[in-house]
Amino acid sequence: VQLQASGGGLVQPGGSLTLACVASGSISRISVMNWYRQAPSNEREFVARVTRGGATNYADSVKDRFTISRDKNTVYLQMNNLKTEDTAVYYCNSLVFWGQGTLVTVSS
Repeated sequence: VQLQASGGGLVQPGGSLTLACVASGSISRISVMNWYRQAPSNEREFVARVTRGGATNYADSVKDRFTISRDKNTVYLQMNNLKTEDTAVYYCNSLVFWGQGTLVTVSS
């Protein structure tokens, strides 16, 4: 399985971004897809999860601002009302496979 993340960038506080992660390879093995993030000097932390059936879970810090969705082999993370503390490298994950990360910077 290969995971390719995209969509990061620079956005002002209160703005929005949508990340995408495309899975390729043995995608039939994929049941759950996750987004994690890692800010400078911090450990990688869980952000959101979506199952094959569409069930979702979110970290408390992003609940009601972020929305994870899935379409075939692509998982999206719609991020609204972004805060400076959302600045991090965002990684998609499934099983033991990780994407390369995409940088989100929230700054005025």
